[in-house]
Amino acid sequence: MTDTSSYRDFLRRKVCVSDEFGFEIDPIEVNPILKPHQQAIVCWMVRGGRRGCFAAFGLGKSVIQLEAVRLTLTRSGGRGLIVAPLGVRQEFMRDAKMLGIPLKFIRRIEEADETGIYLTNYETVRDGKLDPREFKATSLDEASCLRGFGGTKTFREFMALFAGDDRKRGIKTAGIPYRFVATATPSPNEYIELLAYSAYLGIMDVGQAKTRFFKRNSEKADHLTIHPHKEREFWLWLASWGIFLQKPSDMGFSDEGYELPPIEVHWHEIPADHSQAAPEKDGQGRLFVNTSMGLSEAAREKRRSLEARIAKMVELRAGTTGNCLLWHDLEDERRAIEKAVPDAVSVYGSQDLDERERAIIDFSDGKISNLAAKPVIAGSGCNFQRYCHWEIFTGIGFKFNDFIQAVHRIHRFLQTKPVRIDLIYTEAERDVRRQLERKWRQHNEMVTRMTEIIREFGLAHADIAKTLARTLGVERVEASGEKYTMVNNDCVEELMSMEAESADLIVTSIPFATQYEYSPSYNDFGHTDDNGHFWEQMDFLTPELLRVLKPGRIAAIHVKDRVTPGGINGFGFQTIEPFSDQCVENFRRHGWAFIARKTIVTDVVRENNQTYRLGWSEQCKDGSRMGAGLPEYLLIFRKSPTDRSNGYADEPVVKEKSEYTRPRWQFDAHGFMRSSGNRLLRPEELEGLDQSAIFQLFKKHSLENVYDFRHDVKIAETVDKSGWLPSTFMLLQPQSWHPDVWSDITRMRTMNTLAAAKGRDMHLCPLQFDIVDRCIEQYSMPGELVLDPFAGVGTVPFRAVQLRRRGYGIELSNPYFLDACHYCAAAEREASIPDLFEAIESEERAA
Repeated sequence: MTDTSSYRDFLRRKVCVSDEFGFEIDPIEVNPILKPHQQAIVCWMVRGGRRGCFAAFGLGKSVIQLEAVRLTLTRSGGRGLIVAPLGVRQEFMRDAKMLGIPLKFIRRIEEADETGIYLTNYETVRDGKLDPREFKATSLDEASCLRGFGGTKTFREFMALFAGDDRKRGIKTAGIPYRFVATATPSPNEYIELLAYSAYLGIMDVGQAKTRFFKRNSEKADHLTIHPHKEREFWLWLASWGIFLQKPSDMGFSDEGYELPPIEVHWHEIPADHSQAAPEKDGQGRLFVNTSMGLSEAAREKRRSLEARIAKMVELRAGTTGNCLLWHDLEDERRAIEKAVPDAVSVYGSQDLDERERAIIDFSDGKISNLAAKPVIAGSGCNFQRYCHWEIFTGIGFKFNDFIQAVHRIHRFLQTKPVRIDLIYTEAERDVRRQLERKWRQHNEMVTRMTEIIREFGLAHADIAKTLARTLGVERVEASGEKYTMVNNDCVEELMSMEAESADLIVTSIPFATQYEYSPSYNDFGHTDDNGHFWEQMDFLTPELLRVLKPGRIAAIHVKDRVTPGGINGFGFQTIEPFSDQCVENFRRHGWAFIARKTIVTDVVRENNQTYRLGWSEQCKDGSRMGAGLPEYLLIFRKSPTDRSNGYADEPVVKEKSEYTRPRWQFDAHGFMRSSGNRLLRPEELEGLDQSAIFQLFKKHSLENVYDFRHDVKIAETVDKSGWLPSTFMLLQPQSWHPDVWSDITRMRTMNTLAAAKGRDMHLCPLQFDIVDRCIEQYSMPGELVLDPFAGVGTVPFRAVQLRRRGYGIELSNPYFLDACHYCAAAEREASIPDLFEAIESEERAA
């Protein structure tokens, strides 16, 4: 029997806070020039060794980084490196001089000594001129360059060089031991940016963090929605390795000298040229320009309205004095600005780096009146507040982070004048404006949420850990009827208390390791680091399942193999984690006999929408990348009977041949293939039919005829030409004749159908009724007990009651448990109501 104390020790080790990699330092060691809030953050960063400083604009991130790197080197020895955007060099040089730290700008390691702190820019590292692995402690200033997780050259190179994660070569090493990141605006609208910082610092892998905190989107693989019950834990986890600070008083310090000036935001809408409206995809013309535009349509609108937007900018500048930032996104806009404002100085991508940096520094020092730049080039790290308090955006876009960074080049602490922001857009870009304003509100909400956590915990890492640990355990609750029992509890601990050999059948869908989390409790099997960690928890459950099952009886386990992203496996393309094989190995290791594997066919198109693994366009580029759609499996395990001489169960599952027919046996055991002799379906016979009719006709054809691959592809191509082939699901699915390959499972027949009808929350991954029914009918008899240790919303006990068995479900999630109780009670009431013929027979017997 499983040891309770060892299981609870295992759960306690799940508490999710970042480790500490650095050194404890005395606050007296911090340079006294630093403000109190800066000194506290420095001590916290050095102690953590790998930390993020997300302090608001003007709170002194440069001095914090310099001092954190300096103090880390006093303990570790070696050299330190700070990587910063172009144009920020002068800011660091000023702060280093103030702190008395010798700081030298370098582009090659030959320019550095064996010790000291050095400064370089991102381009130097990205282009391979300077290897950061020559340094012991590093800090990335304005680290939002990591935002494009996996998709940018900068991110890939920095993960390989700093974090030791060389995805291109499939190599993973320890990386630079002490590394920091600093930026003022981690975007709340793109959680992936925060996860990228975590991966870079070595706190948690992106895939692991996605699973732990976010819902999976069945339509888009990287669209993240945080679980409502995981939201507080997510922000507490962030607070364990990142400091989100808006003002010193958030940490209990004085705000003197840190008051933001007022900001005025002016929106200027200019008419759109509707005569240039692009046609619909089907060629149908439009009377008006579409306001719900994507990236390509937005770019076209910018080009169409260029002349009008520049004219509006000139109008705003007319008769005014003072320095101004002129933000733009397109090179055509830059050239138009230079023509309209002759004294404007531009910075742009193909410009000489030294020339670009000189222009940024001159504008920062008030030597230039008008600076034209893209936010992606000059919107991060630059301090323009000393001589500028006005910005004009000649256009707007979808990239909120670039926008907010650009705004805060002048709206920051130490700005002495009210700030003015003018944004020019067209009538057709109203939706772009709405999205930008929505993201701005979300940003402010995140700031408020993180401020509350900082005010509650400060930098007390241990207190955060204690708070998170409170989600361990669950108070047992039981609800039962004559034919069912539902228990709200950890399934391992519940099974420990169950009588041995008390269940007749086990039917369950085990959590798919890190794929989903179903509750906020650390007891949740889905709350796991990786597959190995999941199976470690299963090592407590699997032997308990064996103990409570009657000898010779069956455990039917529903599983699916897992897709591993190319960025994680080191191959650069997605591979398959054989989760079903690992399940077989786990059960066999604990004494189970593996006797069958049933295959359940799934929709390959829907799967590709979730994983992007089987994309049509990608396969046209390189067919060698193509795998295949992943089916689900029902793994059939058996507990050894007491008497092994004949292999029969101690209590055999007996069937009456009058009810369990020979044909049914053939389908359950061996399969039955035949050809109807009908001719093949002709493609033209599908013309004019709707999708539902096509699906049913093709299904009938697939089941009744000998399979002809090329013929069926031809049918699909004909349907595609008619415009009826959908991109969201597979309309023409090959059907199976084999009994162990189930292509006839109705995917929608789940408890979620009932939940939707009653307005209840739906389950993340419900088990289909067809799968459960077949197991119950084949492997148990009426009146027997069917057990599900991961009951969810009660599918197995619900169907057991409906099929005249007794159901026993265990569920950790309280909301799921309550729904399951409701469904099981309803099923029991329904089962107790006699039908018309039973009522007549009862009256006749009574007479």
